[in-house]
Amino acid sequence: MRNILPPILFLIFVIVMGGLCWTMGSPHNLLYPYTMIGLPLVFSGILLAMVGKKLFKKLGTNIMTFEKPDVLVTEGLYRYSRNPMYLGFVVALLGFSLLMGAAISSFFLVGLFFVITDRWYITFEEQVLKHKFGMEYDKYCHKVRRWI
Repeated sequence: MRNILPPILFLIFVIVMGGLCWTMGSPHNLLYPYTMIGLPLVFSGILLAMVGKKLFKKLGTNIMTFEKPDVLVTEGLYRYSRNPMYLGFVVALLGFSLLMGAAISSFFLVGLFFVITDRWYITFEEQVLKHKFGMEYDKYCHKVRRWI
């Protein structure tokens, strides 16, 4: 998993979701035009992830998951969520699942992505941040929730 960065995993999940929904015949629980309620979620999720990434670039810190951070980012979206980029991916995946007809399999994939992100990527990053920033990171964790 170290070779698969979160945006790549996100794209893999979108492709698998589409494959399950259309080629495997997963039953659709939502029909057009109601599927379009997923579109704002896709856009807002991707926007959330992009805004988080842009702040990292602005502050000149490393964005790569398995490399050491340079700065503890606590401003902007990071005042409300310690992981707005991951939150954005989950929101966008939820939107894709609605766009693709709200099949049970697509919601399962959203949940699986959430668990992988939470237990693998975020856990790893939090250990690195705690080691690098110590008490400053602990204080931040007490003020800001992991997701929302």
